Amino acid sequence: MQVESMRFKPRAGDRLHDATLQQALGRLKVLVVPRRATAVDELGNFEEIREAAREVRDRALAQLDVYLERFEREAIARGTTVLWAETAEEANRLVLEVARRHDVRKIVKSKSMVSEECGLNAAIEAAGLTVIETDLGEYILQLAGEPPSHIVMPVIHKTKEQIADLFAEKHHLPRKTEVADLCREARETLRPHYLSADMGISGANFLVAETGSAVILTNEGNGRLCTTLPRVHVAITGIEKVVPTLEDLTTLVRLLPRSATGQAITNYVSVLTGRKLNEDSDGPEYSYVILVDNGRTALLASQVREMLRCIRCGACMNHCPVYQAVGGHSYGWVYPGPMGTILTPSYVGLENASDLPFASTLCNQCGVVCPVKIPLPDLQRRLREQAFAGKLRPRIERWATTIWAWVAQQPTLYGLYAWFAVRYLNWLAGGADRIEVLAAAPAWTAGRDMPAPQGKTFRELYRGEARR
Repeated sequence: MQVESMRFKPRAGDRLHDATLQQALGRLKVLVVPRRATAVDELGNFEEIREAAREVRDRALAQLDVYLERFEREAIARGTTVLWAETAEEANRLVLEVARRHDVRKIVKSKSMVSEECGLNAAIEAAGLTVIETDLGEYILQLAGEPPSHIVMPVIHKTKEQIADLFAEKHHLPRKTEVADLCREARETLRPHYLSADMGISGANFLVAETGSAVILTNEGNGRLCTTLPRVHVAITGIEKVVPTLEDLTTLVRLLPRSATGQAITNYVSVLTGRKLNEDSDGPEYSYVILVDNGRTALLASQVREMLRCIRCGACMNHCPVYQAVGGHSYGWVYPGPMGTILTPSYVGLENASDLPFASTLCNQCGVVCPVKIPLPDLQRRLREQAFAGKLRPRIERWATTIWAWVAQQPTLYGLYAWFAVRYLNWLAGGADRIEVLAAAPAWTAGRDMPAPQGKTFRELYRGEARR
Protein backbone atom coordinates (compact mmCIF):
# COMPACT_ATOMS: atom_id res chain seq x y z
CA MET A 1 0.00 0.00 0.00
CA GLN A 2 1.47 3.33 -1.08
CA VAL A 3 2.33 5.71 1.76
CA GLU A 4 0.46 9.01 1.43
CA SER A 5 0.70 10.18 5.03
CA MET A 6 2.38 13.46 4.07
CA ARG A 7 -0.94 14.50 2.52
CA PHE A 8 -2.90 14.14 5.76
CA LYS A 9 -4.04 17.79 5.92
CA PRO A 10 -5.51 18.10 2.40
CA ARG A 11 -7.01 14.60 2.55
CA ALA A 12 -8.62 15.35 5.91
CA GLY A 13 -9.99 18.63 4.59
CA ASP A 14 -11.61 16.87 1.64
CA ARG A 15 -13.24 14.27 3.86
CA LEU A 16 -14.67 16.84 6.24
CA HIS A 17 -16.80 18.01 3.32
CA ASP A 18 -17.82 14.50 2.21
CA ALA A 19 -21.44 14.25 3.38
CA THR A 20 -21.70 10.51 2.64
CA LEU A 21 -18.57 9.76 4.65
CA GLN A 22 -19.81 11.85 7.56
CA GLN A 23 -23.06 9.87 7.53
CA ALA A 24 -21.14 6.58 7.57
CA LEU A 25 -18.76 7.65 10.35
CA GLY A 26 -21.70 8.70 12.51
CA ARG A 27 -22.28 5.01 13.23
CA LEU A 28 -19.22 4.96 15.47
CA LYS A 29 -20.73 7.37 18.00
CA VAL A 30 -24.22 5.94 17.82
CA LEU A 31 -23.46 2.21 17.77
CA VAL A 32 -19.87 1.19 18.47
CA VAL A 33 -18.94 3.51 21.36
CA PRO A 34 -22.05 2.72 23.49
CA ARG A 35 -21.68 -1.02 22.88
CA ARG A 36 -18.10 -0.97 24.11
CA ALA A 37 -19.10 0.95 27.26
CA THR A 38 -21.83 -1.60 28.04
CA ALA A 39 -19.55 -4.59 27.44
CA VAL A 40 -16.83 -3.14 29.66
CA ASP A 41 -19.29 -2.38 32.46
CA GLU A 42 -20.45 -6.00 32.40
CA LEU A 43 -16.94 -7.14 33.36
CA GLY A 44 -17.11 -5.36 36.69
CA ASN A 45 -13.33 -5.49 37.21
CA PHE A 46 -12.27 -4.02 33.87
CA GLU A 47 -9.35 -2.02 35.27
CA GLU A 48 -7.89 -5.10 36.99
CA ILE A 49 -8.08 -7.15 33.80
CA ARG A 50 -6.70 -4.21 31.82
CA GLU A 51 -3.68 -4.01 34.13
CA ALA A 52 -3.19 -7.79 33.83
CA ALA A 53 -3.30 -7.49 30.03
CA ARG A 54 -0.70 -4.71 30.11
CA GLU A 55 1.55 -6.95 32.21
CA VAL A 56 1.16 -9.85 29.77
CA ARG A 57 2.14 -7.71 26.81
CA ASP A 58 5.06 -6.08 28.62
CA ARG A 59 6.37 -9.46 29.77
CA ALA A 60 6.26 -10.81 26.23
CA LEU A 61 8.01 -7.75 24.79
CA ALA A 62 10.69 -7.74 27.50
CA GLN A 63 11.76 -11.26 26.42
CA LEU A 64 10.53 -11.19 22.84
CA ASP A 65 13.44 -13.23 21.48
CA VAL A 66 12.95 -15.95 24.09
CA TYR A 67 9.23 -16.36 23.44
CA LEU A 68 9.62 -16.25 19.66
CA GLU A 69 12.22 -19.01 19.79
CA ARG A 70 9.96 -21.09 22.02
CA PHE A 71 7.05 -20.51 19.65
CA GLU A 72 9.19 -21.68 16.75
CA ARG A 73 10.25 -24.87 18.57
CA GLU A 74 6.71 -25.76 19.62
CA ALA A 75 5.22 -24.96 16.20
CA ILE A 76 7.83 -27.07 14.39
CA ALA A 77 7.20 -29.96 16.80
CA ARG A 78 3.55 -29.91 15.71
CA GLY A 79 4.25 -29.90 11.99
CA THR A 80 4.26 -26.17 11.21
CA THR A 81 7.04 -24.60 9.18
CA VAL A 82 8.14 -21.27 10.67
CA LEU A 83 9.65 -18.65 8.35
CA TRP A 84 11.15 -15.28 9.27
CA ALA A 85 10.83 -12.09 7.23
CA GLU A 86 12.85 -8.98 8.06
CA THR A 87 11.04 -6.78 5.51
CA ALA A 88 7.70 -6.60 3.72
CA GLU A 89 9.37 -7.60 0.47
CA GLU A 90 10.86 -10.69 2.09
CA ALA A 91 7.47 -11.66 3.53
CA ASN A 92 5.90 -11.43 0.07
CA ARG A 93 8.74 -13.45 -1.43
CA LEU A 94 8.27 -16.21 1.16
CA VAL A 95 4.54 -16.44 0.44
CA LEU A 96 5.22 -16.77 -3.28
CA GLU A 97 7.90 -19.42 -2.65
CA VAL A 98 5.40 -21.46 -0.63
CA ALA A 99 2.85 -21.06 -3.42
CA ARG A 100 5.34 -22.28 -6.05
CA ARG A 101 6.43 -25.19 -3.87
CA HIS A 102 2.85 -26.46 -3.68
CA ASP A 103 1.76 -25.54 -7.22
CA VAL A 104 -0.80 -23.01 -5.93
CA ARG A 105 -2.95 -21.12 -8.45
CA LYS A 106 -5.75 -19.69 -6.30
CA ILE A 107 -5.53 -18.22 -2.79
CA VAL A 108 -8.35 -17.32 -0.42
CA LYS A 109 -7.50 -14.82 2.25
CA SER A 110 -8.85 -13.93 5.66
CA LYS A 111 -8.38 -10.39 6.98
CA SER A 112 -4.77 -9.54 7.79
CA MET A 113 -3.46 -6.04 8.44
CA VAL A 114 0.14 -7.25 8.15
CA SER A 115 -0.59 -8.42 4.61
CA GLU A 116 -1.96 -4.93 3.86
CA GLU A 117 1.22 -3.50 5.36
CA CYS A 118 3.30 -5.69 3.03
CA GLY A 119 1.20 -5.09 -0.09
CA LEU A 120 0.80 -8.85 -0.37
CA ASN A 121 -2.20 -8.92 -2.71
CA ALA A 122 -0.39 -6.84 -5.34
CA ALA A 123 2.63 -9.14 -5.13
CA ILE A 124 0.45 -12.24 -5.53
CA GLU A 125 -1.36 -10.80 -8.54
CA ALA A 126 1.92 -9.67 -10.10
CA ALA A 127 3.06 -13.30 -9.92
CA GLY A 128 0.04 -14.35 -11.99
CA LEU A 129 -1.91 -15.94 -9.16
CA THR A 130 -5.50 -15.31 -8.08
CA VAL A 131 -6.18 -13.97 -4.59
CA ILE A 132 -9.68 -13.54 -3.15
CA GLU A 133 -10.41 -11.57 0.02
CA THR A 134 -13.12 -13.40 1.96
CA ASP A 135 -13.76 -11.15 4.95
CA LEU A 136 -16.95 -9.33 3.90
CA GLY A 137 -15.50 -5.85 4.41
CA GLU A 138 -12.21 -6.70 2.69
CA TYR A 139 -14.08 -8.40 -0.16
CA ILE A 140 -16.12 -5.23 -0.72
CA LEU A 141 -12.93 -3.18 -0.78
CA GLN A 142 -11.26 -5.58 -3.21
CA LEU A 143 -14.19 -5.12 -5.57
CA ALA A 144 -13.98 -1.35 -5.14
CA GLY A 145 -10.20 -1.23 -5.48
CA GLU A 146 -9.81 0.61 -2.17
CA PRO A 147 -7.68 0.11 0.96
CA PRO A 148 -9.35 -0.45 4.36
CA SER A 149 -10.23 2.59 6.45
CA HIS A 150 -10.43 0.78 9.80
CA ILE A 151 -8.55 -2.22 11.16
CA VAL A 152 -11.65 -4.01 12.51
CA MET A 153 -14.42 -2.54 10.33
CA PRO A 154 -12.51 -1.98 7.10
CA VAL A 155 -15.50 -0.70 5.14
CA ILE A 156 -16.94 1.64 7.81
CA HIS A 157 -16.59 4.53 5.33
CA LYS A 158 -19.19 3.11 2.94
CA THR A 159 -22.96 3.20 3.22
CA LYS A 160 -25.31 0.31 2.49
CA GLU A 161 -26.45 2.07 -0.69
CA GLN A 162 -22.91 2.34 -2.02
CA ILE A 163 -22.32 -1.35 -1.37
CA ALA A 164 -25.60 -2.26 -3.09
CA ASP A 165 -24.52 -0.31 -6.17
CA LEU A 166 -21.08 -1.96 -6.14
CA PHE A 167 -22.48 -5.50 -5.90
CA ALA A 168 -24.94 -4.86 -8.73
CA GLU A 169 -22.09 -3.58 -10.91
CA LYS A 170 -19.56 -6.32 -10.12
CA HIS A 171 -21.82 -9.35 -9.67
CA HIS A 172 -24.13 -8.51 -12.57
CA LEU A 173 -27.17 -9.39 -10.48
CA PRO A 174 -30.32 -7.39 -9.64
CA ARG A 175 -29.60 -4.65 -7.10
CA LYS A 176 -30.48 -5.62 -3.54
CA THR A 177 -31.18 -3.17 -0.74
CA GLU A 178 -31.43 -5.25 2.44
CA VAL A 179 -28.30 -6.08 4.45
CA ALA A 180 -29.25 -9.75 4.80
CA ASP A 181 -29.70 -10.06 1.02
CA LEU A 182 -26.35 -8.41 0.34
CA CYS A 183 -24.62 -10.76 2.78
CA ARG A 184 -26.24 -13.79 1.18
CA GLU A 185 -25.12 -12.62 -2.25
CA ALA A 186 -21.54 -12.29 -0.98
CA ARG A 187 -21.65 -15.77 0.60
CA GLU A 188 -22.96 -17.38 -2.58
CA THR A 189 -20.28 -15.63 -4.62
CA LEU A 190 -17.44 -16.59 -2.29
CA ARG A 191 -18.40 -20.18 -1.47
CA PRO A 192 -17.01 -21.77 -4.68
CA HIS A 193 -13.65 -20.07 -4.07
CA TYR A 194 -13.20 -21.80 -0.72
CA LEU A 195 -13.71 -25.18 -2.37
CA SER A 196 -11.36 -24.54 -5.29
CA ALA A 197 -8.54 -22.68 -3.53
CA ASP A 198 -5.12 -24.29 -3.14
CA MET A 199 -3.94 -22.02 -0.33
CA GLY A 200 -5.49 -20.07 2.52
CA ILE A 201 -3.81 -17.04 4.06
CA SER A 202 -4.75 -15.54 7.41
CA GLY A 203 -3.29 -13.19 9.93
CA ALA A 204 -2.94 -14.02 13.61
CA ASN A 205 -4.30 -11.98 16.48
CA PHE A 206 -1.91 -13.79 18.81
CA LEU A 207 0.85 -16.41 18.77
CA VAL A 208 1.08 -18.71 21.79
CA ALA A 209 4.68 -19.62 22.64
CA GLU A 210 3.63 -22.46 24.97
CA THR A 211 1.90 -24.46 22.23
CA GLY A 212 3.17 -23.04 18.93
CA SER A 213 -0.38 -21.96 18.06
CA ALA A 214 -1.66 -19.11 15.89
CA VAL A 215 -4.93 -17.62 17.16
CA ILE A 216 -7.51 -15.72 15.13
CA LEU A 217 -10.67 -14.03 16.39
CA THR A 218 -13.41 -13.28 13.89
CA ASN A 219 -17.16 -12.85 13.59
CA GLU A 220 -17.32 -14.47 10.15
CA GLY A 221 -16.89 -18.12 9.24
CA ASN A 222 -14.49 -17.20 6.45
CA GLY A 223 -11.56 -17.38 8.88
CA ARG A 224 -12.07 -21.08 9.56
CA LEU A 225 -12.84 -21.84 5.93
CA CYS A 226 -9.58 -20.20 4.82
CA THR A 227 -7.52 -22.00 7.45
CA THR A 228 -8.99 -25.52 7.19
CA LEU A 229 -10.29 -26.19 3.65
CA PRO A 230 -7.25 -25.42 1.43
CA ARG A 231 -4.42 -27.94 1.56
CA VAL A 232 -1.92 -25.18 2.42
CA HIS A 233 -2.39 -22.59 5.17
CA VAL A 234 -0.07 -19.62 5.71
CA ALA A 235 -0.45 -17.34 8.74
CA ILE A 236 1.40 -14.05 8.31
CA THR A 237 1.79 -11.87 11.38
CA GLY A 238 4.04 -9.46 13.23
CA ILE A 239 6.65 -10.74 15.68
CA GLU A 240 5.12 -8.67 18.50
CA LYS A 241 1.96 -10.80 18.57
CA VAL A 242 3.50 -13.55 20.69
CA VAL A 243 2.18 -14.22 24.21
CA PRO A 244 3.78 -16.67 26.65
CA THR A 245 0.94 -19.07 27.55
CA LEU A 246 -2.65 -20.06 26.85
CA GLU A 247 -3.60 -18.59 30.21
CA ASP A 248 -2.15 -15.24 29.10
CA LEU A 249 -4.18 -15.57 25.91
CA THR A 250 -7.43 -15.88 27.86
CA THR A 251 -6.76 -12.57 29.60
CA LEU A 252 -6.38 -10.78 26.28
CA VAL A 253 -9.35 -12.54 24.69
CA ARG A 254 -11.58 -11.18 27.47
CA LEU A 255 -10.67 -7.63 26.42
CA LEU A 256 -10.20 -7.68 22.64
CA PRO A 257 -13.80 -8.25 21.45
CA ARG A 258 -15.26 -5.97 24.13
CA SER A 259 -12.93 -3.18 23.07
CA ALA A 260 -13.35 -3.79 19.34
CA THR A 261 -17.06 -4.43 18.79
CA GLY A 262 -18.69 -4.43 22.24
CA GLN A 263 -19.08 -8.23 22.33
CA ALA A 264 -18.27 -10.50 25.25
CA ILE A 265 -16.59 -12.84 22.78
CA THR A 266 -16.33 -13.09 19.00
CA ASN A 267 -18.32 -15.72 17.11
CA TYR A 268 -15.16 -17.68 16.30
CA VAL A 269 -12.00 -18.09 18.36
CA SER A 270 -9.70 -20.40 16.41
CA VAL A 271 -6.53 -21.83 17.97
CA LEU A 272 -4.57 -23.19 15.00
CA THR A 273 -1.93 -25.69 16.06
CA GLY A 274 0.10 -27.60 13.50
CA ARG A 275 -1.04 -29.37 10.37
CA LYS A 276 -3.72 -31.99 9.82
CA LEU A 277 -2.91 -35.40 11.28
CA ASN A 278 -4.41 -38.75 10.31
CA GLU A 279 -7.03 -38.65 13.07
CA ASP A 280 -8.11 -35.07 12.27
CA SER A 281 -11.34 -34.45 10.34
CA ASP A 282 -10.12 -31.19 8.79
CA GLY A 283 -7.16 -28.85 8.58
CA PRO A 284 -4.37 -28.09 6.12
CA GLU A 285 -1.90 -30.68 4.93
CA TYR A 286 0.83 -28.03 5.09
CA SER A 287 1.00 -25.32 7.74
CA TYR A 288 3.25 -22.25 7.66
CA VAL A 289 3.70 -19.23 9.91
CA ILE A 290 5.61 -16.21 8.59
CA LEU A 291 6.91 -13.95 11.35
CA VAL A 292 7.35 -10.41 10.05
CA ASP A 293 9.64 -7.76 11.52
CA ASN A 294 9.32 -4.86 9.05
CA GLY A 295 10.40 -2.24 11.56
CA ARG A 296 9.19 -3.85 14.77
CA THR A 297 12.60 -4.47 16.34
CA ALA A 298 13.51 -0.84 15.66
CA LEU A 299 10.26 0.21 17.32
CA LEU A 300 11.08 -2.02 20.28
CA ALA A 301 14.32 -0.06 20.77
CA SER A 302 12.67 3.35 20.39
CA GLN A 303 11.08 5.88 22.75
CA VAL A 304 7.60 4.71 21.70
CA ARG A 305 8.10 0.96 22.26
CA GLU A 306 4.90 0.79 24.35
CA MET A 307 2.99 0.92 21.06
CA LEU A 308 3.98 -2.71 20.49
CA ARG A 309 1.56 -3.71 23.26
CA CYS A 310 -1.26 -2.96 20.79
CA ILE A 311 -3.70 -5.86 20.24
CA ARG A 312 -5.36 -4.20 17.22
CA CYS A 313 -8.82 -3.75 18.74
CA GLY A 314 -9.48 -0.36 17.14
CA ALA A 315 -10.96 1.18 20.30
CA CYS A 316 -8.60 4.16 20.06
CA MET A 317 -9.90 5.17 16.63
CA ASN A 318 -13.54 4.45 17.50
CA HIS A 319 -13.35 7.04 20.30
CA CYS A 320 -11.00 9.54 18.65
CA PRO A 321 -12.73 12.84 17.70
CA VAL A 322 -10.25 13.31 14.85
CA TYR A 323 -10.86 9.86 13.34
CA GLN A 324 -14.62 10.28 13.83
CA ALA A 325 -14.42 13.44 11.72
CA VAL A 326 -12.01 12.51 8.91
CA GLY A 327 -12.08 8.68 8.66
CA GLY A 328 -9.24 6.27 8.09
CA HIS A 329 -8.16 7.08 4.54
CA SER A 330 -6.99 10.53 5.62
CA TYR A 331 -4.05 8.96 7.44
CA GLY A 332 -2.59 7.69 4.19
CA TRP A 333 -1.44 4.20 5.18
CA VAL A 334 -2.53 0.91 6.72
CA TYR A 335 -2.96 2.06 10.33
CA PRO A 336 -5.34 4.98 10.95
CA GLY A 337 -6.45 6.82 14.07
CA PRO A 338 -4.32 7.31 17.21
CA MET A 339 -2.52 3.99 16.72
CA GLY A 340 -1.59 5.10 13.21
CA THR A 341 -0.13 8.37 14.46
CA ILE A 342 2.52 6.25 16.21
CA LEU A 343 2.87 3.14 14.03
CA THR A 344 3.04 4.84 10.64
CA PRO A 345 5.91 7.23 11.51
CA SER A 346 7.68 4.33 13.25
CA TYR A 347 7.41 1.98 10.26
CA VAL A 348 7.73 4.30 7.25
CA GLY A 349 9.86 7.03 8.84
CA LEU A 350 8.84 10.18 10.69
CA GLU A 351 10.01 12.23 7.70
CA ASN A 352 7.29 10.53 5.62
CA ALA A 353 4.50 11.04 8.16
CA SER A 354 5.44 14.08 10.21
CA ASP A 355 1.86 15.44 10.31
CA LEU A 356 0.38 12.34 11.95
CA PRO A 357 1.62 12.85 15.54
CA PHE A 358 -0.10 16.26 15.34
CA ALA A 359 -3.41 14.74 14.16
CA SER A 360 -4.65 14.65 17.73
CA THR A 361 -6.30 16.88 20.31
CA LEU A 362 -4.39 15.07 23.10
CA CYS A 363 -7.76 14.60 24.81
CA ASN A 364 -6.66 11.08 25.91
CA GLN A 365 -9.91 9.35 24.99
CA CYS A 366 -7.71 6.83 23.16
CA GLY A 367 -5.52 6.23 26.20
CA VAL A 368 -8.51 5.81 28.51
CA VAL A 369 -10.13 3.09 26.38
CA CYS A 370 -6.96 1.22 25.31
CA PRO A 371 -7.30 -2.29 26.81
CA VAL A 372 -3.53 -2.63 27.29
CA LYS A 373 -3.01 0.88 28.70
CA ILE A 374 -0.87 2.37 25.92
CA PRO A 375 -0.27 6.04 26.81
CA LEU A 376 -1.01 7.22 23.28
CA PRO A 377 -0.95 11.01 23.89
CA ASP A 378 2.44 10.67 25.61
CA LEU A 379 3.81 8.77 22.62
CA GLN A 380 2.39 11.38 20.24
CA ARG A 381 4.16 14.10 22.22
CA ARG A 382 7.47 12.22 21.99
CA LEU A 383 7.15 12.01 18.22
CA ARG A 384 6.20 15.69 18.07
CA GLU A 385 9.41 16.50 19.93
CA GLN A 386 11.41 14.37 17.48
CA ALA A 387 9.76 16.08 14.51
CA PHE A 388 10.58 19.48 16.01
CA ALA A 389 14.19 18.53 16.80
CA GLY A 390 14.64 17.03 13.33
CA LYS A 391 13.36 20.23 11.66
CA LEU A 392 10.50 18.30 10.07
CA ARG A 393 8.00 21.04 10.96
CA PRO A 394 7.57 24.32 9.02
CA ARG A 395 10.10 26.99 9.98
CA ILE A 396 7.48 29.50 11.10
CA GLU A 397 5.95 26.85 13.38
CA ARG A 398 9.33 26.10 14.94
CA TRP A 399 10.05 29.80 15.47
CA ALA A 400 6.66 30.43 17.03
CA THR A 401 6.99 27.42 19.34
CA THR A 402 10.48 28.46 20.44
CA ILE A 403 9.33 32.02 21.21
CA TRP A 404 6.26 30.75 23.06
CA ALA A 405 8.36 28.37 25.17
CA TRP A 406 10.67 31.24 26.16
CA VAL A 407 7.79 33.62 26.99
CA ALA A 408 6.05 30.92 29.07
CA GLN A 409 9.15 30.75 31.29
CA GLN A 410 9.11 34.51 32.04
CA PRO A 411 6.20 35.11 34.49
CA THR A 412 6.12 38.90 34.15
CA LEU A 413 6.39 38.88 30.37
CA TYR A 414 3.82 36.06 30.16
CA GLY A 415 1.41 38.10 32.29
CA LEU A 416 1.76 41.13 30.01
CA TYR A 417 1.26 38.96 26.92
CA ALA A 418 -1.84 37.33 28.39
CA TRP A 419 -3.27 40.75 29.43
CA PHE A 420 -2.92 42.06 25.88
CA ALA A 421 -4.01 38.83 24.14
CA VAL A 422 -7.33 38.39 25.93
CA ARG A 423 -8.30 42.03 25.30
CA TYR A 424 -7.33 41.82 21.65
CA LEU A 425 -9.28 38.57 21.15
CA ASN A 426 -12.30 40.01 22.94
CA TRP A 427 -12.19 43.06 20.65
CA LEU A 428 -11.77 40.77 17.61
CA ALA A 429 -14.97 38.92 18.55
CA GLY A 430 -16.91 42.21 18.40
CA GLY A 431 -19.22 41.27 21.26
CA ALA A 432 -19.92 37.75 19.98
CA ASP A 433 -18.96 34.61 21.86
CA ARG A 434 -17.00 33.24 18.88
CA ILE A 435 -14.16 34.48 16.68
CA GLU A 436 -14.83 33.53 13.08
CA VAL A 437 -11.48 34.67 11.62
CA LEU A 438 -8.30 34.76 13.69
CA ALA A 439 -6.08 37.27 11.90
CA ALA A 440 -2.79 35.85 13.22
CA ALA A 441 -3.73 32.28 12.26
CA PRO A 442 -6.49 32.33 9.63
CA ALA A 443 -5.95 28.68 8.70
CA TRP A 444 -6.89 27.62 12.24
CA THR A 445 -10.33 29.27 12.00
CA ALA A 446 -10.92 28.20 8.39
CA GLY A 447 -12.67 25.06 9.65
CA ARG A 448 -13.77 26.10 13.13
CA ASP A 449 -14.67 29.12 15.26
CA MET A 450 -12.58 30.05 18.27
CA PRO A 451 -14.34 30.70 21.58
CA ALA A 452 -13.89 34.36 22.56
CA PRO A 453 -12.41 35.17 26.00
CA GLN A 454 -14.20 37.51 28.40
CA GLY A 455 -11.55 40.20 28.05
CA LYS A 456 -9.82 39.40 31.35
CA THR A 457 -6.96 37.06 32.16
CA PHE A 458 -7.32 34.08 34.47
CA ARG A 459 -5.36 35.95 37.12
CA GLU A 460 -7.78 38.89 36.99
CA LEU A 461 -10.80 36.61 37.16
CA TYR A 462 -9.28 34.68 40.07
CA ARG A 463 -8.52 37.85 42.05
CA GLY A 464 -12.10 39.03 41.46
CA GLU A 465 -13.52 35.76 42.80
CA ALA A 466 -11.16 35.89 45.80
CA ARG A 467 -12.32 39.40 46.74
CA ARG A 468 -15.94 38.27 46.59
